Amino acid sequence: MKKLRWYLFVSLAVLVGLYPLRYVIIKQTFGLLTTKPLELLQNTVWNTFFYTHIIFGGLALLVGCWQFSQKLLTTNKPLHRKLGKSYMIFVALSGLSGLYIAAFATGGWITTIGFGSLGIIWLSTTYLAYRAVKQWKIVLHQQLMTYSYAACFAAVTLRIWLPLLIITFQDFFIAYKIVAWLSWLPNIAVAYIRNQYISKVSMNISK
Repeated sequence: MKKLRWYLFVSLAVLVGLYPLRYVIIKQTFGLLTTKPLELLQNTVWNTFFYTHIIFGGLALLVGCWQFSQKLLTTNKPLHRKLGKSYMIFVALSGLSGLYIAAFATGGWITTIGFGSLGIIWLSTTYLAYRAVKQWKIVLHQQLMTYSYAACFAAVTLRIWLPLLIITFQDFFIAYKIVAWLSWLPNIAVAYIRNQYISKVSMNISK
């Protein structure tokens, strides 16, 4: 069961991590872009930030999932560190550009605040995780990286929740306002529960 969960986790991360390739390969408006005004789609600055966000966000998903491999951590620490550094760079690029495009989010201020909050949490937890490992606070580093990747994984959970919400409400805009929050809040809650469980296990082992 544990292996099945791991394979499902990695498969979802890889599939959604590669999804931005559709926007690069298919030179036409589709998906979320169909909800954007033509003026915005023709704006060079917005396009630069949009593609920076989705491409490096996809790379963060692809790289970050392997950091949860206990086998990689114990058998190849140099690779773990390299992937960690790459992940942090990808988060910085995707997160900062995400804050910019959040200002133009479909659905108005509700989605802007939702995705903006996600971006702030993603960036801040990643930075704090980096600072923690520099101070050799390994457990804190691991906990913060769990929160960071939970925020990153919102790209996956958004694509699970959104079609369900559209079916439920029969309205894309209502669904998108909800998913701007639902895509990441439960992820953070799960990360918190996971961190609490691991902390208790670690305390019991150390006794």
